[in-house]
Amino acid sequence: MKTLALNVLAISLVAGIVSAQEPVWDGNTVNLETQELAAGVYAVIPTGADEMAAAGFPVATTGGFIVGNNAVLVVESMLNKRLNTQLFDLIAAETDKPVRYLVNTSHHGDHSYGNFYISEDIDIIQHANTAAYIDDHIEADKAFMIQNFGKGRGIEEIEAADADVLIGDGGSLTIDLGGMTVNIQDFGFAQTGGDLFVSVPDANVLWTGNSIVAQAPALPWLLDGHLLETRDTLQTVFEAFDAETKVVPGHGPVTDIASLKWGIDYLTAIEVEVKAAIAQGLSVEDTVAAVQLPDFQGYALFGWVHPNMNVPAAYAELQ
Repeated sequence: MKTLALNVLAISLVAGIVSAQEPVWDGNTVNLETQELAAGVYAVIPTGADEMAAAGFPVATTGGFIVGNNAVLVVESMLNKRLNTQLFDLIAAETDKPVRYLVNTSHHGDHSYGNFYISEDIDIIQHANTAAYIDDHIEADKAFMIQNFGKGRGIEEIEAADADVLIGDGGSLTIDLGGMTVNIQDFGFAQTGGDLFVSVPDANVLWTGNSIVAQAPALPWLLDGHLLETRDTLQTVFEAFDAETKVVPGHGPVTDIASLKWGIDYLTAIEVEVKAAIAQGLSVEDTVAAVQLPDFQGYALFGWVHPNMNVPAAYAELQ
């Protein structure tokens, strides 16, 4: 339940950007649009994401789909019926091939609640830890999502949908859609214990889920700690893909591999400075005051995420 509690605290205190009575973003008003990244490869992005992400403001969930000669694979199922319907309408506008697979990059409800509405003909692919979290925490998770995304957004009616294909720790899966190969892989702890990365090698496209929230100046959120594991996982992913890779983050417009390097460098800087503070015998409060990292400021949420979440999480781990 630690992740859930930190999520509630994090989103409800988002640096004054939204009040306690306002949704982080409104699932009843968000509109989705497609961006073709290569032949048959599409990102699905909230309208206005470029401007919002550049300013560091919260952006609704990003996803996508890959069209092969025989079938379609979808990345994320969105928060509610409205957004899930938009997603599948966008797919239908591009192809009449059947959707056969859907991947959730994590257990987060805005990435997975739409599973409730999809056809039984579609195989849901999740990390085993994601499936276990959803099975064990769906009601508490819905309560959290309602608190932060608002009542009347269609969350109340959601029921857990069982995954059909599970990927274990360090595991991977390759799917041939017919002339289009998709790789789904667990590279390690990135924001949750069940993060999956989805890539199309021939198109040089990578979906990261919330492991990369958005491009710089957005920062990784250590919602459940794991500073060093998160940094090492991002490093592994960074080294696995070339500089030309198009990166579809969890909540923002299409970016590039430099977004991973930005996150790696930020987490490394936290490690160095927090270790130094601990060596000096500083308290967590004094460490937060000392570790300012001006080179990584500019994110609209920096003033909350960095001192209230990331530095304390690093301090607890590095002690």
